[in-house]
Amino acid sequence: MNVLVIGDIVGRPGRQAFAKLFPVLKEEYSVDFCIVNGENSAAGSGFTPKVVSFLLESGADVITSGDHVWKNQAVFKIIDEEPRLLRPANYPDSAPGKGYSIFELKNGLKIAVINLVGRVFMNAVECPFKTSGELVSKLSQQTPIIIIDMHAEATSEKIALGWYLDGKVSCIFGTHTHIQTADETILPNGTGFITDIGMTGPYKSVLGREVEPVLKRFITQIPARFDVAENDLKVCGALFEIDEKTGKTLSVKRIQRKV
Repeated sequence: MNVLVIGDIVGRPGRQAFAKLFPVLKEEYSVDFCIVNGENSAAGSGFTPKVVSFLLESGADVITSGDHVWKNQAVFKIIDEEPRLLRPANYPDSAPGKGYSIFELKNGLKIAVINLVGRVFMNAVECPFKTSGELVSKLSQQTPIIIIDMHAEATSEKIALGWYLDGKVSCIFGTHTHIQTADETILPNGTGFITDIGMTGPYKSVLGREVEPVLKRFITQIPARFDVAENDLKVCGALFEIDEKTGKTLSVKRIQRKV
């Protein structure tokens, strides 16, 4: 089976880029399942019910998130009701929503998706290694296909998680930095891995934001509003080919496509 994962969708430009190119990518790569990280999809930060519906209608089977999941209060209207919207599993159990789920395709195939957030240079949460280890032990009883979005700042933390879970999950892809890495690989025991799948949105920007306000902030240290940029749209992500019986990755390919 072919699983397409799409990196951090930034604002309206990112949503439009995904909606326009997903049908093309789906046909070209015979995509069976699509995961998108959408934590920046509502005006650059967080979610709204309307934005979640748009992404699902545009082709996403699951929407993952990260440290910005709560930035827009409108998310609380939907996160307990929409099982296809995940928050990091290593947030406190008392947090709304779920950090993992099992999704069943029309052919009966089951796919488990886990969303994690890192701790290095980020807020203090439960250990992603401990959380993922416990969840993988549980979910592997129901399906051999387990996919993880590791939303983290430090490349070392993402890579370490790859080695920690090698052979126990189908694939791990990193999000959060908005910069696609060129290290896609299959680890020795069959887990597909890439440190960061990049950003979907405007690339004439600084991580999706207009250039001038960001430069002003760096140069003057004066706070500025960082609006979402508009131009040079690209869709970034990766394609994992996964063996349906063993759950191991057979191939991984970086995706970077200009709109």
